[in-house]
Amino acid sequence: MENVHTIFQNIMKNADRQWGGFGKAPKFPQSFTIQFLLRYHYHTGNEEAFTQALLSLDKMIEGGIYDQLGGGFARYSTDTEWLAPHFEKMLYDNALLLSVMSEAFQLTGKRHYRDVIKETMEFVQREMLHPSGGFYSALDADSEGVEGKFYTWSKNEIEQLLGEDAAIFCDYYDVTAGGNWEHTNILWVRKSSVNFAAEKEISEDELLKTLHHCKEKLMLARSKRIRPLLDDKIILGWNALMNIACSKAYAATGTENYLQLAIENMNFLLKHFTVNSTEEFLHTWKNNQARYPAFLDDYAFLIEALLHLQEVTGDTTWIDKAKAVTEYVIRNFGEKETGFFYYTAAGQRDVIVRKKEVYDGAVPSGNSVMAKNLWQLSILFDEPEWRQRSADMTASLGNAIVRYPTSFGNWAGLLMEFVNGINEIAIIGDKAGQLRSQVLQEYIPQRVIMSSSSATQGYPLLAGKLVSDKTSIYLCRSYTCQRPVFSVNELMLLIDKSKNQQ
Repeated sequence: MENVHTIFQNIMKNADRQWGGFGKAPKFPQSFTIQFLLRYHYHTGNEEAFTQALLSLDKMIEGGIYDQLGGGFARYSTDTEWLAPHFEKMLYDNALLLSVMSEAFQLTGKRHYRDVIKETMEFVQREMLHPSGGFYSALDADSEGVEGKFYTWSKNEIEQLLGEDAAIFCDYYDVTAGGNWEHTNILWVRKSSVNFAAEKEISEDELLKTLHHCKEKLMLARSKRIRPLLDDKIILGWNALMNIACSKAYAATGTENYLQLAIENMNFLLKHFTVNSTEEFLHTWKNNQARYPAFLDDYAFLIEALLHLQEVTGDTTWIDKAKAVTEYVIRNFGEKETGFFYYTAAGQRDVIVRKKEVYDGAVPSGNSVMAKNLWQLSILFDEPEWRQRSADMTASLGNAIVRYPTSFGNWAGLLMEFVNGINEIAIIGDKAGQLRSQVLQEYIPQRVIMSSSSATQGYPLLAGKLVSDKTSIYLCRSYTCQRPVFSVNELMLLIDKSKNQQ
């Protein structure tokens, strides 16, 4: 655990304790680092980690990097305060932030995280979704040749559109006659709705209702503006990240629409990106044509998405596919000497030198995600070689992960998983689906979940389990299971007891 504590300490050396995030401008979301802090708090009770993680999320949510009218996050902030973004909206940023926001909601139950999940999912479905179920790549920053023009406002515009409500709206979102950015206004929040409502001597609900009506009017007006250009490529890996976000948002909120979106998107990917119905995939799709061999990232993110889909649906078809794709990746991307994976497949003719990526950047590295996939699949299918390969990959980067955790954020989370172990949860019985939904809403990081109406051979977590009149929940470690319990509350007590004994 010492290495995990050191990772936390090194993260906090770069933490902005006033405005959230890490480092100086330009500031990127760094979702993996926030996720690490949430999970570190879960395992240790460390309040500093908890505070910094939520501060980072809250300041982004209140900032101009978040579209206060239409939902969704811009790529990064050009300043320390998250006011002025680079207005481009990337699919992958929104996917990664939705994933960590879902964990924050599970952990805290705070309404504004659920609201942001809802608003961002609505943005993605409204502006980034192909009719057949794929997600587009990005929205440009510019419209009419001016960066941010689609998203910014003059005070006069708002006063004409909102009438008597303009004063409270402008006060809340820092809109002034002179502008808060380049002589115009980016909507951002300077005070929490609770504090602002108290100052105005109104209820928070009344304030939020007024702001909601104002935002509807401004959204209608904004819809008549010339829109930023849409990058309508559909990229396999980025879609898989968004698929994971849909599954995690469903798990946290129970919103059925998010689950259906994940299933429809995965069916789209499996239909349009595969080569001759095999485990070989292509990278991008546009105008009814998929092109270019998929990269390691594409495969790694796809496998992770399949693992999440199995957890939220109980359908083992998804992990069977995940295992088959993993076997393909090992054969075609793996380097036997090191256990790592190349970025491109063996035999790809347009590649002179095959490289290996290990740094987690704007998206996690394919190798860090594959290491995590191998770790989880080794449990789901009892594949000790995959477990060892995952451990060896992580151990070989150990010093770099500890010293530079913000460059190895996804690896850092996996290292913590190795240290603390993984909860294996099996739900067996007629009401497995109902109990699964309840379990999913709990904050249980670093776990695998399988559920079925009956014991099922071929999957170690489901095999050999007794089926009783009551649907049973088994909590296991290394396939050694405690006596079954019959409610989520009992399960959480077992997990807490196990965590406290570590």
